[in-house]
Order: sequence, then C-alpha cells, then structure tokens
Amino acid sequence: MIKSLDHVVITASNMEATIDFYTRGLGMTLETFGAGRRALRFGDQKFNLHQAGDKKITDVYARNPTPGSLDLCLLAAIPLDEVIAKLEAENIPIELPPSKRTGARWPIRSIYLRDPDNNLIEISEQWVD
Repeated sequence: MIKSLDHVVITASNMEATIDFYTRGLGMTLETFGAGRRALRFGDQKFNLHQAGDKKITDVYARNPTPGSLDLCLLAAIPLDEVIAKLEAENIPIELPPSKRTGARWPIRSIYLRDPDNNLIEISEQWVD
C-alpha cells in the first residue's frame, strides 16, 4: 500500500543554524514554497522546516513537534569516506565512526552525527564485504 517516503518535517529551534547545517554540511538545497515555507531538498525527497512554536504556517502539525526528537538514516550519494572528509572539512563532529548496521534493503556502513537541535543523523552506504 505504501511505496516510499515523500518528506519529513524537521522542527527547528534555530532555523538559520538548521539551514546552515543541512546545506553547508550535508549539501542539501534550500527551497521556498507555499506562503514562505522553507524546505531542504536532496534527491527526490525533502525535509520541510518548521520553526518551533510557530503555528501560523500550515493547518496541520504533529501533536507535539519537538526539536531534537528525530532519528534519521540517510543514504549517501557519494562514498561514505568522502562524506566523512567533507564533514571534517566543515568541522562537523562525527559522534560514532563507521560501523556495520542493518538497513532497510541491505547491510549498511554508517556514521552518526547530530544536527544543531541534537537530532541523530545516520549517514550510510551499502556494506560491501
């Protein structure tokens, strides 16, 4: 019945810090849509952004949108070692070094980091023995 994920909403306590982290650090593209809403696009997906406490942008919200409550796994478009080098060049700390994990489709090699709101971000590539 369900095919794929279209978007996720990130609740940010500091919108500009969140935008900087995902655009500069992770290479996502900022876009504006609707009545001034902002989103971060990557591949065929996007993260819509919601300023914590703002109830004026749309008519539907999560019951308790809370900064720092997400735990996301993203698949890298480039080799994970290149992702690591980019993060190091941008002074973005990696919380856990590369390790083997279980992904939705295959075993993955992952690193973990935190965004400005302390959301846990896992970045992965397919594990190759």
